Amino acid sequence: MFESLGNRLQATFDGLRRRGKLTEADVDVAMREVRLALLEADVNYKVVKNFVARVRERAVGHEVMQSLTPGQQVVKIVRDELINTLGEPGRLNLGMQSPAVIMLVGLQGSGKTTTAAKLSIRLRKEGRRPLLVAADVYRPAAIDQLETLGRQIEIPVFQEGNEVDPVDVASHAVRRAVETGATVVILDTAGRLNIDEMKMDELRAIKSAVNPIETILVADAMTGQEAVRVASDFDQAVNLTGLIMTKIDGDARGGAAISMREVTGVPLKFLATGEKLTDLELFHPDRMADRILGMGDVLTLIEKAQTEMDQEEAEAAGRRLLSGKFDLEDFLGQMQQLKKMGPMGQLLDMIPGVGKIAGDVDLSGAEGELKRIEAIIRSMTPRERHSPKIIKASRKRRIAAGSGTQVQDVNALLRQFRQMQRMMKQLGRGGRKRNLASLFGGRM
Repeated sequence: MFESLGNRLQATFDGLRRRGKLTEADVDVAMREVRLALLEADVNYKVVKNFVARVRERAVGHEVMQSLTPGQQVVKIVRDELINTLGEPGRLNLGMQSPAVIMLVGLQGSGKTTTAAKLSIRLRKEGRRPLLVAADVYRPAAIDQLETLGRQIEIPVFQEGNEVDPVDVASHAVRRAVETGATVVILDTAGRLNIDEMKMDELRAIKSAVNPIETILVADAMTGQEAVRVASDFDQAVNLTGLIMTKIDGDARGGAAISMREVTGVPLKFLATGEKLTDLELFHPDRMADRILGMGDVLTLIEKAQTEMDQEEAEAAGRRLLSGKFDLEDFLGQMQQLKKMGPMGQLLDMIPGVGKIAGDVDLSGAEGELKRIEAIIRSMTPRERHSPKIIKASRKRRIAAGSGTQVQDVNALLRQFRQMQRMMKQLGRGGRKRNLASLFGGRM
């Protein structure tokens, strides 16, 4: 989402870093570039004005002008002010109330129904018992979608059809939660095409009836500056307690995420980072600032690995790798684990320095290569995966035909795999083994 903004800012700061000493004129030129970059990214113009003024005031002060690395100091100031603008990390405040009611509001098409399902998965992992509620009675498809998602993730859905009062649906759902022992009720309210006072009255009535502990706006990052106005209007109408930004994996410019906190005073709580129902991240302003400035996000990468990868399986694979017993079945398993973590480009962006290099490379080729390798291995028999040495000419022709590749592709994979085996055997011997063990759980 922040690729264009990040590239512009990083180019500006690269120029500053090359200067041994900064003048006030140098800072003014850099601030002009920062201002243009933020405006082009759809950041609210008032937010840009205040942001640039705060950065400039600090950048022409003693802490920069007297520094041995003035360019780095300016980058640090920009990072600090970005974090300040993005605000403190917002967290769900469910308190001791049971059932705790979370009311999701937003415009139609913002991804509210899918977000309700994503949120319920996250809460279940935390040990809570969620109940999803189809309170959008105006679109039958919304009820069907929530029920489908509920069955898919095995979380109960409460609905009373589309010829009922949504206020009654919400009230009845809370009673059902008490009866069934659900500890969290997530209301998927009707989406609005625009800010309509009559429909806002309906939201106020629902809120009055069930007294939600959290009233969260689900906002589409693709709507740009309009998202800021929508957030302000909803906040005035129903007193929001938080925001969830969706579709940040798209080509949105990202300005809304930067603006919304400062304009509304309402904290961002989650970011929907992809289409999978597990793609909902806690919002961390410091990590977001680091991504924008090209500093990576190693902590989120580690959390993704811990969440998506089977730790016992990874440790076992590590032991087999270093002992030289790692085969193509293990290799396929590791590829599957890696795919769970998300698109290659998204992962590389989280590694400091690598994301910038990867930006100059067409990653679609790498993604395609991984798919081709997977197809080749899946076209092998279990025996061939465990003992690649038995794969001779006739077997190679069969594997190539089954995977839609050429025999030379099969040869290339087998050759690369043998080279990796030899290298890992060498690394697995002696003192290096202990160092590598830490990559696979530290118990080898």
